[in-house]
Amino acid sequence: MALLPDENASTVIKNSRPLQLYLEKYLGKKVELIVTTDYSSMIEAMRHGHLDLAYFGPLSYVLAKQKSEIEPFAALIQKGSMTYQAVLIANTAAGINSIADIANNDVAYGDKASTSSHLIPKSMLAEKGLIAGENYREHFVGAHDAVALAVQNGHAQAGGLSKTIFDSLVQRGMIDANKVKVLAESKPFPQYPWTMRSNLKPELKEKIRAAFINLKDPEVLKPFKAEGFGATSDKDYDVVRNLGSLLKLDFSKF
Repeated sequence: MALLPDENASTVIKNSRPLQLYLEKYLGKKVELIVTTDYSSMIEAMRHGHLDLAYFGPLSYVLAKQKSEIEPFAALIQKGSMTYQAVLIANTAAGINSIADIANNDVAYGDKASTSSHLIPKSMLAEKGLIAGENYREHFVGAHDAVALAVQNGHAQAGGLSKTIFDSLVQRGMIDANKVKVLAESKPFPQYPWTMRSNLKPELKEKIRAAFINLKDPEVLKPFKAEGFGATSDKDYDVVRNLGSLLKLDFSKF
């Protein structure tokens, strides 16, 4: 089971350990957790059949779907919703008070295949007429937490990442709310999908699906700050495909 490297690997593994133990008990199988070095290596691992389950971001799922026979089956329910948001943040001392002020500055993104630390914030800037390479300089720093730290440390004046992760970084004291501020929040987008290989045995696929949908244990759900999992399908991520078209991104080159 592969987990998206949107924060440092030890944090991702720690947050997912209760789910691992729950799945092992429910499925009666040993479950190995894997955190890949980046999004593209996770996509490739799925393409070559090295993974059975994977927790993708919306964009990395769309990219993986182009290369692999996989299907999304569940997504987190947080505060009664199966959506999440990205935020644009800025270094407080940089004098950036609006998206327009980002012009001629440095912007930190996470991974190129990330939805909320690349695709969504880039579209938010584009909507205001700011195009990467023309109106600002973009830098890819890997993970969401690295984006927030780059902005806090002044290596970039602005950046984009998941609202949930940014809020968690502030709560954990890794980011000083006096040094970094939120410029804008995105509209809601479909939550990260849990996916499985389409060629798994039908009875195993159904059991995996049931394991997630029936999960109610608050201790397992606590690290995800979620109430449970809801069913999801491929068409839910058409909004991500449409966003790529609007930005004129060639997904085959990711």
